[in-house]
Amino acid sequence: MGVDGEHGALVIRSAILWAGLSLAALPAAAQECRLALALAIDVSSSVDAREDALQRSGTVAALTSPEVTEAFFASDLPVALAVYEWSGRYNQEIILDWRIIDSRAALLSAAETVAQSKRSHNDFPTAMGYALGFGAKLLERAPDCLRKTLDMAGDGQSNEGFPPANAYREFPFDGVTVNGLVVNAADFEGEVGLIAFYRREVMFGPGAFVIVADGFEDYERAMRRKLERELAPPAIGSLGTDAETAG
Repeated sequence: MGVDGEHGALVIRSAILWAGLSLAALPAAAQECRLALALAIDVSSSVDAREDALQRSGTVAALTSPEVTEAFFASDLPVALAVYEWSGRYNQEIILDWRIIDSRAALLSAAETVAQSKRSHNDFPTAMGYALGFGAKLLERAPDCLRKTLDMAGDGQSNEGFPPANAYREFPFDGVTVNGLVVNAADFEGEVGLIAFYRREVMFGPGAFVIVADGFEDYERAMRRKLERELAPPAIGSLGTDAETAG
């Protein structure tokens, strides 16, 4: 090989090396948001029309409360929000598909979508495992976020299909936290009923917790409290796995 050939080969090798170093120096792709949060609303047959209206209006009021609004914008990274309703095995419907909440206008628009939603089903049982599986698949196509959280709200134990444990084994729940909002509308439920079921079988993942609403009239307060905690920065919001009761 002549001098020109050697020089040409050296230039090519130098270019390849420089390109590799340049690519290595590029920063990793920035996360699109800090939290992907999916809210699951129970519309099984145990929830009547008045109770359904209370939980929808409670969700809207909680999302737009000053405390939750402040929590949404507590970081430079926004939150991605989705809402769906669930009941029987094949009865899950998206109310709000993934929305990046990067402004107060976006948050109000998301809340308005929930406010205008209509119940899709009212005569199916409580298939918690299927609802969890649907939520896992929804989170799988969420925007790229630092954390993923699924909220399961309900007023009854699973009574159709496979149990939550099967959902956690078979669906993509790695890195997902599942919190519960128990609507404790019956006096007999207490610690040995619905609350215990949520603590034992529904809570899942790092920092998971359960909030209890004392009936559907208390849904707004419970949802607001839960959202404030979930939206807090991780150093404050992730206090380990525990459970709370209304009070």
